[in-house]
Amino acid sequence: TKMINGAKASTGEMSVTSDQAAQPQVSSTTARPAPAVVDPRWRQQLARLLFCVDTLSIVAALVVAYLVRFGPVAVEIRGINYVLLSAVLLVSWLCMLVTFRAYEPRLLGIGTEEYRRVLGATFALIGFIAVISYLGKLEISRGFVGLFFPIGLVLLLLARFALRAWIRSARRRGELCHRVLVVGDPDSALALSTQLERESSAGFAVVGLCLAGLGTGSASSSLVPVHEGVDQVMTAAAATGADTVAVSSSPHISSEDLRRIAWSLEGSGIDLVVAPAVTEVAGPRISIRPVAGLPLLYVDEPRFTGTTRVMKRGLDLFGSGIGLLLLSPLLVGAAIAIRLTSGGPAVFRQTRIGQDGREFRVVKLRTMYQDAEQRRAEFESANETDGLLFKMADDPRITPVGRLLRRTSVDELPQLVNVLIGDMSLVGPRPLPVKDSDFAGHVRRRLLVRPGITGLWQVSGRSNLSWDDSVRLDLYYVENWSLSMDLTILAKTVQAVWRADGAY
Repeated sequence: TKMINGAKASTGEMSVTSDQAAQPQVSSTTARPAPAVVDPRWRQQLARLLFCVDTLSIVAALVVAYLVRFGPVAVEIRGINYVLLSAVLLVSWLCMLVTFRAYEPRLLGIGTEEYRRVLGATFALIGFIAVISYLGKLEISRGFVGLFFPIGLVLLLLARFALRAWIRSARRRGELCHRVLVVGDPDSALALSTQLERESSAGFAVVGLCLAGLGTGSASSSLVPVHEGVDQVMTAAAATGADTVAVSSSPHISSEDLRRIAWSLEGSGIDLVVAPAVTEVAGPRISIRPVAGLPLLYVDEPRFTGTTRVMKRGLDLFGSGIGLLLLSPLLVGAAIAIRLTSGGPAVFRQTRIGQDGREFRVVKLRTMYQDAEQRRAEFESANETDGLLFKMADDPRITPVGRLLRRTSVDELPQLVNVLIGDMSLVGPRPLPVKDSDFAGHVRRRLLVRPGITGLWQVSGRSNLSWDDSVRLDLYYVENWSLSMDLTILAKTVQAVWRADGAY
């Protein structure tokens, strides 16, 4: 085993120089502690904990529905004992959740599949009860059922949301993380390690490398044990305490090598994960189909038309209309505060680039002094971001009221008007105040969809992100967008605004 130390400890970025070609190393883009070796059964324990919480949630929904509909008395209507029915509903819902594999340990704490399975199990149970009631001519109280299922579903989703928040908090402390041994050649192992470490909430912490061959590598900010030879995977896993082996896409690892790795891990309780060469592609676009005994990975092209597109526009119209109606008192109050403290118009309009490169006028509450655009040249050297962005944490052109509006993101709310008229969407890449010609190469793919009030990089760090990270997240959204992703981003936006991290 070799221990390797990296340079650039202050930034945690990767760099490649000819002097470093001899030493492969793994990059860590986060400052979270090294993961502790924990009981390998922690995922099963989490699943059992969630099962108990779900049981309590369903019982609570039953009690509320029963008391609201019937009061604190035993009720039997038209031959149906509702105490007995409640017990049947409790067991049935739990069984349906188990059938839909809503307690799959690998799904807990990451992605939207966990929520989809809860929704699928719930609607399947509702349909099953409807069919049984019809065939058996059972007259179950609509008021009882109408209260029970919505309350129960909300409690189930909230329980998972709370558990997920707790898991992410623990993972930031280095707890409840998968200790991952990455297998591959130096370059592919480095790339996969960076991908895994980039998203700390996923809980994959790289604890070692097992290299198929030495070659070009990169410096990093972490100490990583390195083993040579794919035939040493089991030895390397035992030495590093890994509970997961991730095999990167590498020309140095054949199908026979992968088969031997799988055989060596049998009976050890260590998970085997194989990373394809395709990255930044979400699950809905990926399917595996066996052809001539080979598991071929099919990647569907991004879809920018169809029924889901119409539904997205419907969500935009509904959300922007309701938002403007409910938030109008706040917007009026903010506009009055702007006029009283800095003079001039309260509304600021600026040309931005929208879908397919079309220009439109974005509407915002003014947060800067009126001469801010003329003074920008004075502060170009103080720009704290890169790429096409211009940001300063302590920009002197921002008014005191404007600073508060930016911190709470209230200045962005008038863009609901842009959403209503079709220039923007609730969710999408942020529109930038640049020329259409500035979007070159792959960056131009941001323009395939309508820009949004919020987006994936707004809930992933906001102004704290580099231009490259912002583009990466925007392109991921463009390539993999879905209604469930939009709803998830909208929910996370509330949390991001509350934290105000990176808002300036």
